[in-house]
Amino acid sequence: MTSATDTAGHAAAATDPHASIYDHGFVRVAAVTLPVALADPAANAERHLEVLRDLHDQQVGIAVFPELSLTGYSLDDLVLQEPLLDAAEQAVLTVLEASEELMPIIVLGAPLRAKDRSRVFNCGVVIHRGQILGIAPKQNLPTYREFYERRWFAPGDDAAGEEVILGGQFAQISPHGIIRVEDVPGLSLFVEVCEDMWVPVPPSAEAALAGATVIANLSGSPITIGRAEDRKLMARSASARGQAAYIYAAAGEGESTTDLAWDGQTFVYECGDLLGESERFPTGVRSTIVDVDLDRIVAERRRQNTFDDNRRTHAASLEKFDGWEETTLFGPWDAPDCWDDSDEDDEEMPEPILLGGRRRAAQARHDARSAATGAELPALRTPPATGPLRRHHDRFPFVPDDPARLAQDCYEAYNIQVAGLVRRLKQIGGDMPGGTRPVIGVSGGLDSTHALIVCARAMDVLGRDRSEILAFTMPGFATTEHTRSNAELLSRAIGASFETIDIRPASTQMLKDMGHPFGEGEPVYDVTFENVQAGMRYDYLFRLANHHGGIVVGTGDLSELALGWCTYGVGDHMSHYGVNAGVPKTLIQHLIRWVISEGIFDAATAEVLRAVLDTEISPELIPTAPGQKAQSTEDSIGPYALHDFALYHLLRRGYGPGKIAYLAHQAWGDAEAGEWPAGYAEDDRRAYDRGEIKHWLTVFTRRFFSNQFKRSALPNAPKVLAGGSLSPRGDWRMPSDAASTAWLAEIERDVPGD
Repeated sequence: MTSATDTAGHAAAATDPHASIYDHGFVRVAAVTLPVALADPAANAERHLEVLRDLHDQQVGIAVFPELSLTGYSLDDLVLQEPLLDAAEQAVLTVLEASEELMPIIVLGAPLRAKDRSRVFNCGVVIHRGQILGIAPKQNLPTYREFYERRWFAPGDDAAGEEVILGGQFAQISPHGIIRVEDVPGLSLFVEVCEDMWVPVPPSAEAALAGATVIANLSGSPITIGRAEDRKLMARSASARGQAAYIYAAAGEGESTTDLAWDGQTFVYECGDLLGESERFPTGVRSTIVDVDLDRIVAERRRQNTFDDNRRTHAASLEKFDGWEETTLFGPWDAPDCWDDSDEDDEEMPEPILLGGRRRAAQARHDARSAATGAELPALRTPPATGPLRRHHDRFPFVPDDPARLAQDCYEAYNIQVAGLVRRLKQIGGDMPGGTRPVIGVSGGLDSTHALIVCARAMDVLGRDRSEILAFTMPGFATTEHTRSNAELLSRAIGASFETIDIRPASTQMLKDMGHPFGEGEPVYDVTFENVQAGMRYDYLFRLANHHGGIVVGTGDLSELALGWCTYGVGDHMSHYGVNAGVPKTLIQHLIRWVISEGIFDAATAEVLRAVLDTEISPELIPTAPGQKAQSTEDSIGPYALHDFALYHLLRRGYGPGKIAYLAHQAWGDAEAGEWPAGYAEDDRRAYDRGEIKHWLTVFTRRFFSNQFKRSALPNAPKVLAGGSLSPRGDWRMPSDAASTAWLAEIERDVPGD
C-alpha cells in the first residue's frame, strides 16, 4: 500500500529527469547489521522488517543482511535442533509475506533443511515482492581455528538442483544463480556467504565473468585484530578485479561472546573504490546506504577487453551459472496507484514523460519479452524520486578533495611530466651540458609557468645548469605588463636564460601583407588577428630551436585540447614535445601549489608562482580599451570547471550528456554542499544551475567534436592521469569528421534547462 509520500515521489519522478537516481544508471544499496536475538528467529524477522520499512522509504533497491541473520551465527549445535530450524523457516515466510509491500530486494541469512531433512545448508535467501528469487548456499565451509561449520552444515558448492523445505513446499537452491533486474539496466545480483570470498578462486569471481555486476556477501566473521582491514582488502580486490560492486554485511551486536567477539562491519566497494562504510562495534542498527553506478561497471567491462578474454578462457566453467528469475524493481503494475488498495484520497498521477535512454531501453526489453511470451504485460512503473545521490562525487574529478590524496597525485603528475621530458632530452643528446636545450615560450600564465618549472626540474635531474633553458616571452598587442613581468621574474628566478622578442612588428607586417584591416590601422580583432599572433610566437620558437640546437617544449594542456582552444599547426597546438598535454586545466593550479609547498624552488621563485596563481586565465590577444574588462578565456569558451567535469566523464567513463548533466547538477548545484579541494579560493567557489550546465555542456560537445582534427595530429606527450589522455596513439581514437548529432539530440531531449 502506498503512502502519500510514495505517490508524490512517483509523480515527481514522472516529470523531472533529475528526480530519481534510477533514471541515471544507479541503484541504491544498503549493507545492514542489526542486533540479533540469538536463537529467536521470530524476533529477528520483526527486526528485519522494521529496518526494511525504513529502507523502503529511502528508495533502497537492494538490502543485504549478515550471515544467518534470522537466527544468529554463533548458535553452535543449536543450529541442528528442529525447533530452531522450524522457527527459522517460519521467519523466512514472515519476511516473504511482508515483502509484498516493500521495494528492496532483500538478501538475508537462514539455515534451511534439505528436502531429505538429513542436511542443513547455510543460505543467503533472496526475496522480492512476495517471491523467493533464489537461495544461495554457502559453498566454502571453514573448519579451522575457531570455525567448525562442517560440523553443522553441508557444503553448497555441489548443491545445484538441490531443494530445501520452505513453508511445506520445496524450493530449489543454487550456488550459481544470478538475478537480473529488468527495469534497472545493468543490475545483475549474485550472492556469496562469508568464507566464500576468502578462498583463492571465490564464487564471485566466476559470477562476475558470467555477468553479475553486484555481489552481496552475508558474513558472520568474528572480529580479531586486523581482520577488518583484511575483509576490506578482499572485498576491494574482488570489486576491482571483477569490475563489480561488492556489498558486505557482518554480524555484530547480540552474537555470543563465549569465545569470540563481533564488530558488525558493513561497507560497499565499487570497482575498487570504497563508497561507504559504517562504524564498527555499534549499539543498534547500522547501515551503509550508497548509490552504486551500474553504468560505470558496465562501461569498465566493455572497455577492458581482457575481462571478456578471461570470460572466454573460463567459458566451460561458466556454463554452470543459471539465471535465476528475473524481477522488476518498480513493477510492472496495472496502474500508477497500484500500491494503494483503497479508493479514498487517491491522487491522480501525472502522465509519465519518456525520460532518458535507460527507461526507453528497459521498456523496449519489456515489450520484447511480452511479445516473445505472447502475454500482454502491464507497462513498467516509473522509478520513485530518490533525492540526491548518496555517494561521494567530486566537483573536480581530476582533483581529489582529500588533501593527502591530492598531494600524492600532484607528486606523481609532476614527476611523470619531468620523467617524460628527461627521457626525450636524453634520447636526442640532452643528457650532458651543452646538449639539446629546452626552448619554451613563457607568457606569465598558468600553463607556460608550469611547463617552465617542469623544464627546470628536468635539467636538475639531468645534472645540467638551468641557464641552458631558453625562455622567451613574446609580447603581442594585448600583453599586459603584469603577465610579461611575471614571465621575466619567473625565468630569472629559476635561472633560465631569458629574452624578449616583440612580435608586434612582424605580426603587423603579416596582417598588412594579407590585406587584413588591422594592417592598415583599423581595430579589427577577429580570429585571424588572434591566430597571427599565436602562430607568430611558435614560428619564432621553432626557428629559435633550430638556431640554438633545441626542442620546443609545448605548454598546452588537456582541457585546451578537448575544446580545441589552440591554434592549429605552427601555433600552440604544436611542439617537439608537450609536457602539459596530459594535465587538465583544473589540476595545473594545484600542481603549482604543490611545487611551492614542497619547497622544490627557492622563496623568490615561490613568490612569483603565487602571483601567477592570482592571475585570471587569458589568451591576451585582443587589446582592451581603458575601463573595459580584459579578454577572458572562460568568458569566451565557458568555465573550465564544467568542461573538465564533462571531459572526465566522457573520456574515462564513456557517459552520455544526459548522465553528465545529472552528475554535474549533483556536484555543482549547491556551492555550500560537499567538499572543495585544498587551496581552492573561497571567492572562486560558486554553483551552476541546470540552465548553465546545459548551455556549457552543449558548447563542450560542439567543440569536442569539431576539433578532433587537432587532436589527430598531436605531438608526443606523456599520459599523466588514469582519467585518460587525448593522444591519437593512446587513450582516444576518433575520426576527425564524426558528427555530434546524437549527442546534441540527447542534450536537447534529456537534459533539463530550468
